[in-house]
Amino acid sequence: MDFATLSLSPPLLQVLNELKFETATPIQERAIPVLLQGKDLVGQAKTGSGKTAAFSLPVLQKVRLQDRYVQALVLCPTRELCAQVAGELRRLGRRMPQLQVVVLAGGQPIRPQLEALEKGAHVAVGTPGRVLDVLDRDALDTRRLGTVVLDEADRMLDMGFREDMERILGAMPSRRQTVLFSATFPPDIEKLSKTFQRDPVRVTVEDATAAPDIRQVRYTCEPEAKQATLLRVLRQYQPASAIVFCNQKATVVEVTKALAASGVSVDGLQGDMEQFDRDQVMAKFRNLSTRVLVATDVAGRGIDVEALDAVVNFDLPFQPEPYVHRIGRTGRAGRMGLAISLVTPRDERKVETIEEAIGTKLEVGDVDALPPAEGGGAAFLGSTWETLYISAGRKDKMRPGDILGALTGEAGGFNATDVGKIEIQDHIAYVAVARRVAKVAFQRLSEGRIKGRKHRIAWVR
Repeated sequence: MDFATLSLSPPLLQVLNELKFETATPIQERAIPVLLQGKDLVGQAKTGSGKTAAFSLPVLQKVRLQDRYVQALVLCPTRELCAQVAGELRRLGRRMPQLQVVVLAGGQPIRPQLEALEKGAHVAVGTPGRVLDVLDRDALDTRRLGTVVLDEADRMLDMGFREDMERILGAMPSRRQTVLFSATFPPDIEKLSKTFQRDPVRVTVEDATAAPDIRQVRYTCEPEAKQATLLRVLRQYQPASAIVFCNQKATVVEVTKALAASGVSVDGLQGDMEQFDRDQVMAKFRNLSTRVLVATDVAGRGIDVEALDAVVNFDLPFQPEPYVHRIGRTGRAGRMGLAISLVTPRDERKVETIEEAIGTKLEVGDVDALPPAEGGGAAFLGSTWETLYISAGRKDKMRPGDILGALTGEAGGFNATDVGKIEIQDHIAYVAVARRVAKVAFQRLSEGRIKGRKHRIAWVR
């Protein structure tokens, strides 16, 4: 279905046209009309189905820009997902003058978030804990809030946010639109829906299990050979960007150290890390300064990286649903995805359960055909990019073009191809630069000015 048939406003249709979004995905086609009518909705769709735009477009359509108070609240399980949802809202609403979207999430000082609410914001995107904190401070006026969206509601329940979610929903106006999006529909979601929604429309996108455009391969090995087999798999497929999932935090640390010692461009992500460190790890992974990210399911929730080449299950999950959620991160935007699982003899029952759930057999890979774990010129798995940190962001009026201009203008002299992804956050920015010119880029940004001002520049290592 063409977006033009969905009764969206001209500014939104203009942005969709600029972004080359011509045809709505199934979840967008079915959910957007329901949400535009103001009805409650339960949307069930897999990762990568376009659900963020499915609720963002109706939210933006209903925003009254002249009224500077929070009109919609989106709850997400992690700060990373909050940042992604807020970024999508800003991107889709870029033709809406003075639109203000505020992120209310932990891991960052609360004062700037409170100040943003005081100045006036139209949409808030937050994690349950920080939203409750803001509510307890009477800093979020909910009396005129019209829409509440629970994104990845099943994940929030898995992470123990049930009571927080119930408290937040209980603090919202009784006359509101309540929207639940979830990859699965367990009994807890049904109970939440019955308690807090009014005659919700249920929208389920079929084939919410395994994506047909993902090649799923298993390699069998003994437990003590898993690290070597992982390295051989990475050297065989040479992914530019891959996530390796482990079941435990300690395994993340061990695998990260082993891959780094073998020359792989790798970082680990696990729950004991400080938020600032997590943010830097993710910035490097998104801009390809890090090729391989090792993570647990909890740490990996909310990660949404475009053009992810591969997902590797170093440890198979104990249930099929996490497996489906993991592999759904690859094979998007019409590209063939790759999901690899390392299977030990004790994992055979897990494999059977997964295959039964997804309705297909995993392809059996030939371990003997993989390259050796060590040596070989083609085995290099480093990155050609470095990441620089800049101490100014969106709230400081920093724009990607400012950074690009500082590097490629007369003072910089770089080619545009020497500059990779530029990521602007509220008060900081990250820029990827080609490794061969990284030292010069660091020096010129440190000694020069961006928009006429000096900023602190640092390596992200």
